[in-house]
Amino acid sequence: MTSSSTTVAPATADAPAIDRAASRPQRRRGLRTHSPLSPWLLMAPALLAAIVFVLFPFLNTIVLSFTDAQPLVGGSFTGLQNYRDLLADPMFWVALRNCLLYVVGAVPPLVVLPLLLAMLVRKAVPGIGAIRTAVYTPVIASVVVTGLIWTWILDSRGLVNSVMSSLGVISSPIPFLTDEFLLLASSMIVTVWQGLGYYMVVYLAVLANVPTSLHEAAMMDGASPVRRFFTVTLPAMRTTMLLIGVISSLAAFRVFSEIFVLSGGTGGPGGRSSSLVMLIRESGTGLSGRLGYSSAISIVLFLLTVLLMIANLRLSSRKES
Repeated sequence: MTSSSTTVAPATADAPAIDRAASRPQRRRGLRTHSPLSPWLLMAPALLAAIVFVLFPFLNTIVLSFTDAQPLVGGSFTGLQNYRDLLADPMFWVALRNCLLYVVGAVPPLVVLPLLLAMLVRKAVPGIGAIRTAVYTPVIASVVVTGLIWTWILDSRGLVNSVMSSLGVISSPIPFLTDEFLLLASSMIVTVWQGLGYYMVVYLAVLANVPTSLHEAAMMDGASPVRRFFTVTLPAMRTTMLLIGVISSLAAFRVFSEIFVLSGGTGGPGGRSSSLVMLIRESGTGLSGRLGYSSAISIVLFLLTVLLMIANLRLSSRKES
């Protein structure tokens, strides 16, 4: 009896392992029974949405750019006529100039100011949570609401002109919203003000990953806070700064809402503060809208955006190397 019990016990302890080993082939066989079309079926909804809402409109825009199509009227093939009209249109060059000015004026503050702001608010001082919330609030606000607030501030009878007039600084209102270039500058201020909080959060996340040992080693070497910023913080932020520069430059090149709201939809005096997106809207809307011409501007804007992105990526890769 004793010998029989000692021979049975090891077999009972190895039973689960034997069962797992026996079940592995079955699982493998179960996985192999899946159809090779299963991944495509899982991706089908996303692919269908991309085809309907992204690929088809893009291809349709390319086709329309070679026609004289209008709303409710089928167009005929006109070749490159829309592109020739575009190059001869002075408003196209004005809109392109405004977009380039917007990139030059809005992108550097959007790259530098959020970093400085992140370094200020990362310190644990009383009330820092309220300050972070106040800085981030414009991010969640609607662009229209933000534009209306700044319209009230910068209007000829707005807050800024009233205060400066009451102080005797100016004798006549400053035309923030009626001058060609002041309207662009006011729109840039709105863009920067609304983007500070968003990019500040990005910088805060990256700053939290910078090793404190680097700052401690620099402090032991006698480095001042300014020197630590340029030798420790700034190199760690370089990749993030380049990424923010690319994102903000693409967004600035396609600006629409800020200029549209501050100008009341007119694009400034004579439309000379319009951007390319505003020009697309103006030329393509209405029953007499030129869909072919607006599609040609859209294709040119797409190509310029791609070129800008490639230039930014080339510049970033060169700096990293």
